[in-house]
Amino acid sequence: MKLYIGNKNYSSWSMRPWVLLTLAGIAFEEVMVRFDAFTPESQFKARLRNVSPTGKVPVLVDGDLTVWDTLAIAEYVAEQFPEKNLWPADKPARARARSICAEMHSGFVGLRSYCPMNIEARLPEQGALIWRDQAAVRGDVARLVAMWQQCLQMSGGPLLFGSFTVADAYFAPVCMRLVTYALPLPADIAAYVQRVCALPVVKAWIDGALAEHDFLDFEEPYRLHR
Repeated sequence: MKLYIGNKNYSSWSMRPWVLLTLAGIAFEEVMVRFDAFTPESQFKARLRNVSPTGKVPVLVDGDLTVWDTLAIAEYVAEQFPEKNLWPADKPARARARSICAEMHSGFVGLRSYCPMNIEARLPEQGALIWRDQAAVRGDVARLVAMWQQCLQMSGGPLLFGSFTVADAYFAPVCMRLVTYALPLPADIAAYVQRVCALPVVKAWIDGALAEHDFLDFEEPYRLHR
């Protein structure tokens, strides 16, 4: 299988399947398609033109099959490798895990808009202003806290459903945002964020992000240079 991804520093969508596949020990070839712009004539779009119908990353290619949606990729590899237990074994827990992943997939617009993923940066001052001025961000974080607390209480931790699942991979980029902007969290949720960041595969993604030297102004609204 080939997994096409964007810049590790910026591409939150790419992080999800990469972390999932890597932690599960599922072999794949990483194909980096660096961001330059997202206009039709950009090199990024040109490289993906014959790979994905959407011209976006991530894209999983398995033989003649192309899977171009992050949640669809998770479902596909879970079906292909049932022994990896990528979803919780318990049916109600599995339904909750799918529900929170779907909620992340389509929601949290405030957090996405005002706190773009930027692993290399530390922006606590900007985060404080965002927290003060953007009710949507405060609402999104409140929902995350309630969601994660419920999952951790029901499972007993240390991760959302006890052991690692798709849900933890899905929320790993959110943890990156919370760290970058130093958004306020209760102690139990801050500890969960730390546990996710300490996972070896997450640390490997972070190391890859730190090794990049691209500066894309449209991805970094709060800085003039890196």
